[in-house]
Amino acid sequence: MSINILKYESDVWRTADLLIGAGIKQSDFPKYMMPYFALLMVESRLIREANRLEEEIGKDSIDDFIEMFQLEGLGYNDYLIRTGKTLKDICKNDKTFDIDFHAYLKSFDSETKYLLGVDKGTEEEKFLDISGVSGQLKKKRILFETVKAWSEIDLTPFNNSEITTLEEHIKRKWADISAETAGEQYTPDDIISLISELIASKIKDNLKFLTLYDPTCGGGNLLFGVEDKIKQKFKRPTKTFGEDWSDSLYALAKIESRFRADSEIKYGNTLTNISFIEKRFDIVVANPPYGVDWKGYQKDIQNDTTERFVALPSISDGQLLFTQHILYHLANDGLSVVVHNGSTLFSGDAGSGESTIRKYFFDQDWVEAIIQMPTDEFFNTGIYTYLWVFNKNKPADRKDKVILINASELYEPLKKSKGKKRKQMNPDNRAAIVKAFTEFQDNEFCKVFDKWHFYYNRQGVMLTNVDVNGKSLEMPMKENRAGATLRESKAEKVEEKSIKLNPIKIQVQTDNGLVEVEDFEITDFDKTKYASLEARFNEEVKPNIAALDYKEQHLKVVTNQATYWYDQDKETIIEEVGGKQTRSLNAVELGCGKIVIKAAYKKPTKTKGACIAITVELTKDLQKDYEIIPYSPHEIENRQWISDFMARYVTKPFEYVDNVVGVEINFNKVFYKPEKLRKVSSINADLEALEMELANLEKELAL
Repeated sequence: MSINILKYESDVWRTADLLIGAGIKQSDFPKYMMPYFALLMVESRLIREANRLEEEIGKDSIDDFIEMFQLEGLGYNDYLIRTGKTLKDICKNDKTFDIDFHAYLKSFDSETKYLLGVDKGTEEEKFLDISGVSGQLKKKRILFETVKAWSEIDLTPFNNSEITTLEEHIKRKWADISAETAGEQYTPDDIISLISELIASKIKDNLKFLTLYDPTCGGGNLLFGVEDKIKQKFKRPTKTFGEDWSDSLYALAKIESRFRADSEIKYGNTLTNISFIEKRFDIVVANPPYGVDWKGYQKDIQNDTTERFVALPSISDGQLLFTQHILYHLANDGLSVVVHNGSTLFSGDAGSGESTIRKYFFDQDWVEAIIQMPTDEFFNTGIYTYLWVFNKNKPADRKDKVILINASELYEPLKKSKGKKRKQMNPDNRAAIVKAFTEFQDNEFCKVFDKWHFYYNRQGVMLTNVDVNGKSLEMPMKENRAGATLRESKAEKVEEKSIKLNPIKIQVQTDNGLVEVEDFEITDFDKTKYASLEARFNEEVKPNIAALDYKEQHLKVVTNQATYWYDQDKETIIEEVGGKQTRSLNAVELGCGKIVIKAAYKKPTKTKGACIAITVELTKDLQKDYEIIPYSPHEIENRQWISDFMARYVTKPFEYVDNVVGVEINFNKVFYKPEKLRKVSSINADLEALEMELANLEKELAL
């Protein structure tokens, strides 16, 4: 029957013709269509339930019948149930329409009126705001025609699952025209089927309630779609839970939930409202928003006390916040399938929020499979998407293992695009994926890995740069050269981090020739230029010293006994022994290092006035770097891998510093297929054929 119901898709969209004629922007269509679609859903289901109840208990006493109907908890409309008048009946008389339509809306029970937004003058959210929308359409003189067009669509023959299918198609088009965030709320039916089939491969048929949860349920099509497909295969009783904070989509999901046996839908921000914090669910499915920042509730997340979040991802994308929330709510033997884009696989270095979160998932051994979907599978994005399959109770033979399934080529092209959706997975495509997931073995499009394969060391090292002869500046220098300061303890020499010089002047080569700086303890300032000595420091000395570049400006530091400068060709510091007092020069290559010049303002003390102190030091040329090295869970082996890597690839002197373990998944690397190169003989043959063809053309042109 689900095929038949889709014929109403075109009828629904014909109602938009009236909106176009009234000058309403296409991007606003969802605002004007959602309330009436919801109204149609409610009416059709109330009529179905009234007909069912009448068959069961009869309708001899209308009051008894209404009392029984209201006990069903599905909602109620006195105008519809007591008098039997439908929207279609109301629209038969345009002269009484306004009064009848108003009475019809007011006859709903309080919760339905709240969701539809019937009553005005309330500070609460009006969700679908049918009163406000109807008022605007009335001003444009198309209210009657609009309601009449909707009333012609009869959904009473269809069950919940079939109406959900139609709803999914309608909401998909709304997503296209309203420029919603890519992939935020609308999951295609073929993906819902795949998610359902993956879940079905793991569950058993029994009488135990199966609880399903979607923390970003939108209008409910993924949550209720999975429930319906599971019910088609199993006799297990189910109960659904969902939450969303889009006013209109929450209202649609809530209305839908009232016609299902056990369903609880909450309104609010999943990450801050924590409506179901005490519950743990058997199945969690979700297509959380991706590429959406969480600035608006940053403080609430940072101050969260539920212990859901082991780390926080980049503020520009909250996907992994939702995933942590999902796994917090997943039962100890539960299964979850979550739709993500590619950034959750690899964004962030080791130690970042994203990598820390991934590592936690892998440390707990919850990741069972990651499935790459084809591009152009979702309605409003053409990018690759991925299904993460989490299992908190993996079978023994899958412990510490993960299967990657590359399903990017398992699709058939649609004959007609649906927004950006140009591909779909047919039953055979889905069966191949489920089979691969069930068998858990390598084949042409999937590979099984030990989970440790995705871990890596981000090993920090402090490199010491060396000159062309492989030498670096020694700390401290072996002998007390000009101005070098050595410290000694009673037992041994203590290594200095720098060699402090006491220069007489600094010579800097500029475009205007040689410039010298000679004052190394400045105590004066020009009162006509500066308000104080500190002002002179901030405005003149500090920026000028900061601008000095010992390499680019051929800077020389001259002391009483020696001159120091950096030789760029040899990448070393040269010490020329001799200075003002000595004419002969003896150049010594000290090794690669830096000439560091600093300026500091020193406040006055009891014994000394304020001054500006300029210091010059020779230091090693150190450079912090990071190496990405494979990881072993065995500590001794991991240390050996790091040591072997450094011995093989790092030639400069170094010291180990911090080490952070990260986790990332690179689908492109795992499933990369290099392009086959043609043989040289084949290429030469083609070139010879082209040369002959050109020669023949030249002969023809010559004739």
